[in-house]
Amino acid sequence: MASWLPETLFETVGQGPPPSKDYYQLLVTRSQVIFRWWKISLRSEYRSTKPGEAKENHEDFLENLHLRVAKVNRRIEHLHSRPRSAHTLQELEKLCMSDKLWEQIVQSTCNTLTPDVRALAEDTGWRQLFFTNKLQLQRQLRKRKQKYGSLREKQP
Repeated sequence: MASWLPETLFETVGQGPPPSKDYYQLLVTRSQVIFRWWKISLRSEYRSTKPGEAKENHEDFLENLHLRVAKVNRRIEHLHSRPRSAHTLQELEKLCMSDKLWEQIVQSTCNTLTPDVRALAEDTGWRQLFFTNKLQLQRQLRKRKQKYGSLREKQP
């Protein structure tokens, strides 16, 4: 006997959240659930990646879905049971934003640091200096020299 249901019961497609450009498709038919994905990347290691596909019958899909939800719930409970993890992340964030850390990074990556560059880093921050491109750095140094050069001329 023919079913009144169409072969495709549900279909949705979408793109992963930024910075991902990957595409996904979820297709529910009368007999199975199909999940397909396409890796979209300019990186050379992903150029030969083929689209993926996972097919499961409805019972297996629901069983696996319950297992996945249970695993996620356990992970969330574990994170809530460890209040120190949030504190640790805050401390790690403070360290990553620390001017002393970025000063060491800049000094280890640059061969020479002129007194002007050091003074600029003290004014703007070592992290900002590290992420400034060469052209912007030269422009900032010129402006700084003009500003402080004109201040020195005005002093008696």
